[in-house]
Amino acid sequence: MMCLARLWTWLLVPCCTVSSAGAAEFVGALSASRPPERYVVLRRADVEAVIVDNSAVDDGVLPGHRAGYSGLAALRHARRRENLFVPAYAGLNFEHCHDGTNQPREILFEPRHAPMHLRRVGEYAVELHQPPTPRYRLESRLRYEILPDGAIEMRLECVPRARTFRYGYIGLFFASYIHRPESLDIHFLGCPEGQCDAQPDWVRGVTPLHGTLATHRGTGDRRTFRHDPDFPLTLVFGFSKHRFVEPWYFGVSHGMALVMVFRERDAVWLTQSPSGGGPGNPAWDFQWFIPDYEVGRRYVFVMRAIYVPFESPEQIRRIVAPHRAELDGRADGSDGRR
Repeated sequence: MMCLARLWTWLLVPCCTVSSAGAAEFVGALSASRPPERYVVLRRADVEAVIVDNSAVDDGVLPGHRAGYSGLAALRHARRRENLFVPAYAGLNFEHCHDGTNQPREILFEPRHAPMHLRRVGEYAVELHQPPTPRYRLESRLRYEILPDGAIEMRLECVPRARTFRYGYIGLFFASYIHRPESLDIHFLGCPEGQCDAQPDWVRGVTPLHGTLATHRGTGDRRTFRHDPDFPLTLVFGFSKHRFVEPWYFGVSHGMALVMVFRERDAVWLTQSPSGGGPGNPAWDFQWFIPDYEVGRRYVFVMRAIYVPFESPEQIRRIVAPHRAELDGRADGSDGRR
């Protein structure tokens, strides 16, 4: 990690709420039949987003897209027509559902493999419904919507259908595989661990190896989640030496900034890998935890991804401010629990 103040010459939406809505209402909202499409193209403002389920696609819109990667298969802008993401993979991809225990790979990556149903729900919105998964029995609905300014809001609603998470919490992990950016790093306002009384500064998040110094927590986040000593997902608990003071970060690729914005209340963890999408293709990720979960209860997480031409960190901070205000001001049916 290092401060960004000397490095600009070469370089640099909401989260978790818990609702008490009934499970029957949730199931009814997800009961639409699957259309023949595996993906939908959405366009608004200067942004084009292709939303895909977790099946393979190989055509003119998504050449070589591999099975197992859902969410934003492609993200383009009027200023850059090339796909931001590794073409075979995706961004805002529902990667892991875990409980901190050592499991076979197909269970650790269960959201990749379990059936997923796509439907368009409006001119600018698509939903992906995943029925209860085979091992963890987590049912989920992901809604991707392009807002008037081109920002993409991702809303997750999920219901645990059985007490299958051994250590009493649910860990959810989302990954974005960036295609050959000039810098592999992410950037956030933060401070070194144990030195957060001073004015926060820009931090350049650098992780030398996959799973090393990979995850950044908020300054007030003292939560611990029990996990097996041999838990194989090294990114999840591979903590860095820095803390963030505001729940958002950005990375830069070919003159464009991808910004991930979260709500304060959701206590996300920011995670990165220098090689998650292969050599030269970093993964810019995030995690959300549901502690002390209840079977049959609906949980809600909301965040925003913003894709804009990059000018400066302060420009990005100005763009983020109204999105943070909107996200933190929305209740989303929350009863205040976390």
